[in-house]
Amino acid sequence: MQSTHDPYQDVRDAIRSLVAQLPGDYFRRVDEQNGYPEEFVHALTQAGWLAALVPQEYGGSGLGLAEASVIMEEINRCGGNAGACHGQMYNMNTLLRHGSKAQKERYMPGIATGELRLQSMAVTEPTTGTDTTRLKTTAVKKGDRYVVNGQKVWISRVQHSELMILLARTTPVDQVARRSDGMSIFLVDVKAATGKGMTVRPISNMVNHETNELFFDNLEIPAENLIGEEGKGFKYLLDGLNAERTLVAAECIGDAHWFIEKIVKYASERVVFDRPIGKNQGVQFPIARAWINLQAADLMRFKATSLFDAGQPCGAEANMAKLLAADVSWEAANACIQFHGGFGFATEYDVERKFRETRLYQVAPISTNMILSYVAEHVLGLPRSF
Repeated sequence: MQSTHDPYQDVRDAIRSLVAQLPGDYFRRVDEQNGYPEEFVHALTQAGWLAALVPQEYGGSGLGLAEASVIMEEINRCGGNAGACHGQMYNMNTLLRHGSKAQKERYMPGIATGELRLQSMAVTEPTTGTDTTRLKTTAVKKGDRYVVNGQKVWISRVQHSELMILLARTTPVDQVARRSDGMSIFLVDVKAATGKGMTVRPISNMVNHETNELFFDNLEIPAENLIGEEGKGFKYLLDGLNAERTLVAAECIGDAHWFIEKIVKYASERVVFDRPIGKNQGVQFPIARAWINLQAADLMRFKATSLFDAGQPCGAEANMAKLLAADVSWEAANACIQFHGGFGFATEYDVERKFRETRLYQVAPISTNMILSYVAEHVLGLPRSF
């Protein structure tokens, strides 16, 4: 189930070889311990894979989003979970695209080597959710500092990051022409901030995904850590989301491959009533439909990466790729766990773990309903629904 004319086969082979060096039950053990795959992330970092999108002038590989997406895909296809480290791949885009020359020279080389992990982006708040323009966290400039107060939620990988991107309102909403104006992006030194104005509270969840609630109480951030111009943070944020959504789409595509390969093998070998269960059309058809939908999601993923790498607008394609891929990974997950029967719920088969992991992408980093709203308004020209 792999094309013989794949231009990314070398990347795929390298990631598969790297994952194969870990014990067979590695990811299962990490999940059972509610741990973090330090050994795996370190291996990816040392091999330079997480610096794929960093330009060569800063020590990265300077690859395109297409290659980066294949890296994420293969991690999940091999049974891993790229969600533990994918932020390092795309969060730096905000700094790279909108940071000053001095900021990039100071931070990008360390991000490329992994010495500085920029895995975390603090945007979502408990009372606003995806209605980002109504966020309540404020950053007030006082001399050469910004003083931050507020709260964030579902902020991932803070405990495994040296740096964090923070979105806060610098101009009150009643003083701007549009709600999307007056927000700014800051680079936060996580270690310096923790316990000195920022409190990190872990959130236990069903996916073993390191995520947290953050509380800001007069956190001081040097003014030099402002990225770009004050008040244009929301625009900068949107600029980097196309890469995020496309890479997450690739992870879902990897998950879908894993589920389909797993259930095809099992259904071919599992004999009930003197015949392999894969001989039954009731089993065949859901798997075949998932495979067909996977091909469509894959095409949209590469359409999005092609536009992104060419510097062309790709918001619609990135969003559609994410929706198609998240839907097919969930479709394949359901077929896989259903046809494994009771064994699908046994941890040793890894199906239930991957089932939990891929369910997240119906909700994050953008829900499927938000994508439908985007397409309805921005592609089809329907009236704005909210």
